[in-house]
Amino acid sequence: MNEKIIRLACVSFGVLLFMASPLLAATGDQGASAFYGNAMGTGIGCALTLIGAGLGFGKIGSAALESMARQPEVAGQVSASMITIAALLEGATFFSLIVCIIMALKS
Repeated sequence: MNEKIIRLACVSFGVLLFMASPLLAATGDQGASAFYGNAMGTGIGCALTLIGAGLGFGKIGSAALESMARQPEVAGQVSASMITIAALLEGATFFSLIVCIIMALKS
């Protein structure tokens, strides 16, 4: 599990650096110095938010399915709790993405 996360982080960081090269090569008044901080911060923030949300939803789903398989009689209670937790996680994810979008549009 940890090896997969480290591998995913390395690939994501490599793609981020590859995509940033045109930005760093910009010249003129609106060059990299005027746009670099907000763009990189927003990209990293959005990426971490979505990766965290994906891992959270995966853990919620796997734990709920495992508990339903072990005790089928409590499946209704487990699914209600799973939906509540998923809604809270989704709300936090949307809040973080909105903050990232506001930071991207900030001049």
